[in-house]
Amino acid sequence: MGILSRTVFWEIAASAALGSLLFIFVLFLQKASQLFSILVNSSATPETVGSLFLLLLPATLPLTLPLGAVAGTLIALSRMSSDGEVTALRAGGAPARRLARPVTAFALAAMALTGACSLWLTPWANQETIRVINQLGAAQLTAEIQPRVFDESFPNKVLFVEDVLAGQPVRWNNVLVADLTPPEQRQSAATERGAGPSVTLASEAVVVPDPENNRLQLSLLRSSTYEAGPDPQSYHKVSSPTREQVLEGRPRGEVRAKLYSATPTMALLGEADPPLEARIELHQRLALPLACLLLALCGMPLGISSRKGGKSAALVITVFFAFLYYMSLVSLIGLAREGRLAAEVAVWLPNVGFALMAVVLLARLERPGDADVVDWVRGWAAHHWGRLRGTIQNGGGGRVPAALNGRRYFLLPQVIDTFVLSGFLFYFLTLLTSFVLLTEVFNFFELLGDTFKNNIAMGELLRYLVFLAPKLVYDAAPVSALVAVLVTFGVLAKNNEITAFKACGVSLHRLALPVFVASLALSGALFVFDYGIVTRANIIQDALRDKIKGRPAQTYLSPDRKWIHGTGKRIFYYRFFEPDQGILGGVSVYEYETGPMRLRRHIYAESARWEPRLNTWVFQNGWSRDVREGEDQYRNFQGETATFAGIEEDPAYFRKEVRTYKQMDYAQLRDYIAELRQSGFNTVPLQVQFHKKFAAPLFVFIMALLAAPFAFLTGSRGAMMGVGVSFGVAIAYFVANSLFEQLGNAGQLPPEMAAWSPNAAFTLVGAYLLTRLRT
Repeated sequence: MGILSRTVFWEIAASAALGSLLFIFVLFLQKASQLFSILVNSSATPETVGSLFLLLLPATLPLTLPLGAVAGTLIALSRMSSDGEVTALRAGGAPARRLARPVTAFALAAMALTGACSLWLTPWANQETIRVINQLGAAQLTAEIQPRVFDESFPNKVLFVEDVLAGQPVRWNNVLVADLTPPEQRQSAATERGAGPSVTLASEAVVVPDPENNRLQLSLLRSSTYEAGPDPQSYHKVSSPTREQVLEGRPRGEVRAKLYSATPTMALLGEADPPLEARIELHQRLALPLACLLLALCGMPLGISSRKGGKSAALVITVFFAFLYYMSLVSLIGLAREGRLAAEVAVWLPNVGFALMAVVLLARLERPGDADVVDWVRGWAAHHWGRLRGTIQNGGGGRVPAALNGRRYFLLPQVIDTFVLSGFLFYFLTLLTSFVLLTEVFNFFELLGDTFKNNIAMGELLRYLVFLAPKLVYDAAPVSALVAVLVTFGVLAKNNEITAFKACGVSLHRLALPVFVASLALSGALFVFDYGIVTRANIIQDALRDKIKGRPAQTYLSPDRKWIHGTGKRIFYYRFFEPDQGILGGVSVYEYETGPMRLRRHIYAESARWEPRLNTWVFQNGWSRDVREGEDQYRNFQGETATFAGIEEDPAYFRKEVRTYKQMDYAQLRDYIAELRQSGFNTVPLQVQFHKKFAAPLFVFIMALLAAPFAFLTGSRGAMMGVGVSFGVAIAYFVANSLFEQLGNAGQLPPEMAAWSPNAAFTLVGAYLLTRLRT
């Protein structure tokens, strides 16, 4: 390659590397939180979790490297076009097609790297991930246990834990284990066993995973077991200071990757009559690397023609190409699974379409009078937006009122504010849209196998993606603001516009003021967005994801569940529930006390009917037993009815859903914490999340405050340098936020400090850098 080709090649490579890293970072963050949960809540070693972190990366590369290739091509060539270098090249007698050599060379190198990832690295990483997960085995069970949720993932066992204390080993406080094994198969010390469950209560449990046997070994401290015999007067109870118990996990079998994603490529090629899913996987591995070349060749003419679009046009086109390519690929594969299209045709058709597009665009590249399509679209949008803005400001009239012409108000946008804000908001919305769409595509591919395996309608998957979008917007807004500020001021500095503003007497602080005000407004909007939309959308998307994954919904206050925790220290177990008539059938009520945890009263009745006039349940045909240190108090009301004071949970209570902190706004979470605190439960983790409801939205403003000094300090190196700096800042925040959150959950920091410390630290850094600027 000559000097020109080498220069263009390395400029494309640098932009493509940063673009790929940005896309990988967005997709990687989705999985990282789950691995932090495994690290904190299970006995997995940091080395094991670290290997899982690394194994997540290869699965994203076949999706992100083609996008990086087209982004690098568009950014490099649009920069050359906007700086007049393409015009100079043509004036020197070299056609624009001369740039096809470095573009093709880089695209081929990216295709080779993508091919290595798609054909070898990704299947190997999937195999290793499965191996590590199978090794974790029961260690994963501890991470899956949620406090105050009845867990039925153990055969014939129901587990309830009030508090989960992370550490090595994991500890549970106030534990209930109900044995639902049929009486004739149950192993217990009772000579006569009734039809009801055997219930064990313990003040504490030390949990030791046994991965090889897929089970948990529990060391129960200050435990008691209670079991009623066939004759209710015969009641068996045993107390012991320590007791060993084993919870057998459900047979997991050997985990198999979805859609043959862990099958080696040579094994797929060697199958004589491969099934449909194997053919789709094989051809997809072959087609994705070629997409690097085709997308880059399509982006080359558009990058050269966008004389005024610059890097902003490159981002828009990259997002459009990603959406067009992957959506068409997914849609056609869906048709292939329905038998309407051959698998080979479905996978390769998007490549054929982009190949034809590349031929057409390259043929028009040197045509006289070639139009700048990107700039034309931008101009059309800017023209109509200006007309609409003028109509709104003028109340629909043709002129601006004289009062506004004669005076300039500080609170109204000035020319400089409009100039800076237009760039910031454009980059912010573009990046936010990019992050959300790319993550949606990644989730689509991830859940596609579960959708077909569990016979879920495609509409349910699309509905899940719709309700997932608010959470993605909420999570991606701070990073989008960070990159938008860095790119905005980086472009201004690169074009010496910062110097021009200084020469006109405009300080850097004044130049950054509109961005600070806009980011503060975005923080407030994000808080309202979380309060009104995100929490409600999370309820629906969590339920849809559980449905797609084939799991029961994560709730225990639902009519189809048999175990429900009452408002106080009371647990209900019933065989059926008629919500309209307010009837519980085969109901047992376990009232317990803590310190140490033991049973205080056990009530059983064949049925219980809610009586609104008495505001209580009327139990029929049953018995009650007050468990005491000495002799129990037994009451038999067979053939009669009985009521018990304090049991006031009405039928509506049994229809209520349990929500996690992500599914509650700050008011609901505050009331929930107050309710649990009255019962003596550990609410420290929930208090951390309560304060983060206020701290997390404010980080949009803090990111802007921190990014502005970095942008001015590194701005002379251009926007892509700003993107590179944003990686370091975002990773630093992610690590600090996770660290302080876990310290707060463990009780080593007050909840307020755990939630607000990252904000305080990054605010101080941003304020210090602002004071050090030479404005």
